[in-house]
Amino acid sequence: MKLKVKNFNWLAGRPVVVLNEQAAKKLNVFVNDRIKISKPKKVYAIVDIFSKLVSKNQIGLSHELSKILEVKNGAEVEVSSSEISEASYLIKKKIDGKTLTGEELNLIISEIVENNLTEAEIAFFTAAQKLNKMNLEETINLTKAMVKTGARLKFKGKYLADKHCIGGIAGNRTTPIVIAICAAAGLTLPKTSSRAITSAAGTADVIETIANVELSLKEIKKVVHKTGACLAWGGSLGLAPSDDKIIHVERMLNLDIEPQLLASIMSKKIAAGAKHIIIDIPCGKGSKIKTLDKAKKLGDKFKKIAKRFNLKLKVVYTDGTQPIGNGAGPVLEMIDILQVLQNKGPKDLRDKSLYLSIELIKLCGIKNAKEKAEEALASGKAYEKFKEIVNAQNGTNDFDERVKNLQPAKFKKTIKAKKSGTITEISNKGINSICRILGTPETISAGVYLHNHVGKITKKEPLVTLYAESKSKMKDALKFIKKFKPIKII
Repeated sequence: MKLKVKNFNWLAGRPVVVLNEQAAKKLNVFVNDRIKISKPKKVYAIVDIFSKLVSKNQIGLSHELSKILEVKNGAEVEVSSSEISEASYLIKKKIDGKTLTGEELNLIISEIVENNLTEAEIAFFTAAQKLNKMNLEETINLTKAMVKTGARLKFKGKYLADKHCIGGIAGNRTTPIVIAICAAAGLTLPKTSSRAITSAAGTADVIETIANVELSLKEIKKVVHKTGACLAWGGSLGLAPSDDKIIHVERMLNLDIEPQLLASIMSKKIAAGAKHIIIDIPCGKGSKIKTLDKAKKLGDKFKKIAKRFNLKLKVVYTDGTQPIGNGAGPVLEMIDILQVLQNKGPKDLRDKSLYLSIELIKLCGIKNAKEKAEEALASGKAYEKFKEIVNAQNGTNDFDERVKNLQPAKFKKTIKAKKSGTITEISNKGINSICRILGTPETISAGVYLHNHVGKITKKEPLVTLYAESKSKMKDALKFIKKFKPIKII
């Protein structure tokens, strides 16, 4: 069926067509069905029906679709109904438990990037990975496809490095500290991070409390050239852009999917130009990976993927049985970071950050890694480097003023121990859930401050302080604590 184009200058977030009711009947399609435009280019789009906007001989194109087709108003296009696109067929193939080739994964990922798949279809793709898994070759091909469909960064320098933690641990905001220490020690670190998926905050959410993280590729290069590092949000750069669309769906479904996790992490490191990578896999009760044996199996997959891309990679296995640091939530985590960089603050966060920094400097082949990392932190060079990075990303010199504005939410409630004894467990999932109820990461000032970790405690000693911007959220958080008891004392 031939229809005349009417370009609409509105954003739909994906390719959408508007049809007249009569045209829709002829094509036998309904709202949210898919149609295929086969000329001048083959593309799939989602149907909306609005007879007042287009005549029976017209097809309205969203801005995204107009950009893809590059056709003028009045031009004719060939339109037909499409029960299933090629990418949808391949997703069904994965749902059926079959293996996808590199070419097939390229098609799926490119369709995700071009917004040609609905959120439901992306959800089926992620669910198929979760249920039927992917073999190593599929995961490598998925990584390649994600790199191929995005932008790439290239930097000069002998020590191009990056680090990543697979997440799940409340607090644990080591990345900004590691980047500051390692940059002060001479490494180049074009660090891009994600926002929260299931935790209280992602690294990008935390850095955004004090610095602009939505940088362009040009701005990233400028900041890295000036300071040796950056702390940016990867979603604004177009590095492995399919990943951010998939993460959005994972977050809605609260899913962690191993093949996607591997491809997500590795594609972004490759796209950012890193050559030396350290991967932190927390393990133990309360973490994503419950046993060291399972953590090592995951670590081996990271190593195999890195080998195929000629990258130097080291996996470290750390304690994931309880939160790291005191704060959970964007502002509270940033306060922890600043304190550690000033040689104060939570010892566990300091020790882990220093350990990861030493391992990354070692991986780059630099001698006296321990001494260099410790000196960078103790001397204040790491703190000055962090300040330099933040000012460069903001294009200002108002770091100290921004630090003064870091204030927790106005409503707070401190919960004290009802008895003396031993804290035997602090649930990472529980603390992250409390933070979400309190409003994180959207409400940057909300969160939880842990006064104590696993160990001895006396009656009436403070356990946690909750922060919220509304009384109702505070009330909901207190109900959750009463019901689920995320902190256990015996």
